[in-house]
Amino acid sequence: MITSAGGRAARYLVLAGLALLFLLPLYLLARGALGTSADVAAGAWLPQAPVWDNFREIFSDESRPLARALVNSTVVAVLQTAGVIAVSLPAGFAFARIRVRYGGAVFGVVLATLLVPAAITFVPTFLMVSSLGWVSSLRGLVVPGLFQATAVFLFRQHFLGFPRELEEAAMLDGAGPGRIFLRVALPGAGPVTAAVATITFVGSWNAFLWPLVIGQDPQSWTVQLVLSSYITAQTVNVPAMFAAALVSIAPLLLFFLVAQRWIAAGVERTGISG
Repeated sequence: MITSAGGRAARYLVLAGLALLFLLPLYLLARGALGTSADVAAGAWLPQAPVWDNFREIFSDESRPLARALVNSTVVAVLQTAGVIAVSLPAGFAFARIRVRYGGAVFGVVLATLLVPAAITFVPTFLMVSSLGWVSSLRGLVVPGLFQATAVFLFRQHFLGFPRELEEAAMLDGAGPGRIFLRVALPGAGPVTAAVATITFVGSWNAFLWPLVIGQDPQSWTVQLVLSSYITAQTVNVPAMFAAALVSIAPLLLFFLVAQRWIAAGVERTGISG
């Protein structure tokens, strides 16, 4: 009994230590956001006096439209996540269930795109987007990222492990492939969809290089571009940068808190299906 209690206490201590370790970056952000440049340089555990004006400054600076950037990042991340799921989910189902000639070869081509370095496709993609007049627009930020071979692969692996008996029962009732997908396969793809949505949303929110090239107008900037603007060749506004970074990660924290159950289930499901 004592050994069991001691082991449980040791596990709690280890978990508490890991929790503090993972919360350390948030503490450093909060300390820098509420302090001055001198406080950050001195490495003080707490600022001498919280400077709440740092948050007012980042939203009142017209040269760095943070509020607009938050809206842009949210719209781009949501649209891109929804688009990737809308494209990849039926594609993964088709590759897993619909047998057509050369289907395996087509799927091999899809996987081969993962081997192509992004630097090779960057310039052609920009020229295409520029020719369409999508520079400094949400379309230019969203549309090029709608195809994700990794998402197609994850959905295919999920549907390969999906019980065929359910689909066969629906076929006996007269359901065709489209109805089977909508009524049988789609409701069971919730966990893997949550995992793909998480990967896509976080990747879109943290994207920097493509928005940097496309977002030539400050009104089309995303959060990452605003954060980079606090570091120039002449000065580094450390407190404002920390405050903006703290604000920028709030949507991601909220997303994880709301969807953590589905995210964990999706990661587990995709691992088992592989």
